[in-house]
Amino acid sequence: MAIAMNRKRLLRRGCLLFFIAAVGAVAFPFAWRAWIDARYAGRIYSVEQVAPQRVAIVYGAAVYGSGRLSPMLRDRMETAIQLYEAGKVQHLLLSGDNQTEEYNEPLRMMEYAISRGVPADAIQPDYGGRRTYDTCYRARSVFQVQEAILVTQAFHLPRALYTCQHLGLEAVGVAADLREYHPRSIGWSRTREMAALLRALVDATLQQPPPVLGEPIPLN
Repeated sequence: MAIAMNRKRLLRRGCLLFFIAAVGAVAFPFAWRAWIDARYAGRIYSVEQVAPQRVAIVYGAAVYGSGRLSPMLRDRMETAIQLYEAGKVQHLLLSGDNQTEEYNEPLRMMEYAISRGVPADAIQPDYGGRRTYDTCYRARSVFQVQEAILVTQAFHLPRALYTCQHLGLEAVGVAADLREYHPRSIGWSRTREMAALLRALVDATLQQPPPVLGEPIPLN
């Protein structure tokens, strides 16, 4: 009987530990997101409030088949242009996806900036910014940026700031939310952000070079 009671006790303890582990696994992404948001909330500013830096890093987003920027990307570019026109930055580092000849985020971003009056010599396209980690890594390693203003939507900025900081790039952010986005678009982006934050934790720990690097191009 004592052996049977010990087995029941061990079984109950095992079930309890399994339950605690399962709850922890479910709760961790939400707790991690809340910590990151709180940690970097004080490093996000408006165009008017942010202190000047030499470089603004603009993160790419979807470009439509006609070359038209998606609403989120257009807002990022408009915010970056505002920073340049206000004298807050001297260079725009436009980083995005260019995995195929038909799809080229940095080129479309550069064309948009030039059409809005930003001189070409103030623009540096980064054709290897396939994801946030790649953009941050390449900004520090290839373009040798040490301090920058990050330009993207508010839901994305905490992860971008976290990633840049852990790669040795001191940054603050300016939120590029200039409109109300389609509920389906913003809903998908925020859901995806939860998984991306978990990957950012792994990326920041391993700090492996992105698949595309290249020779240094200092932004002097």
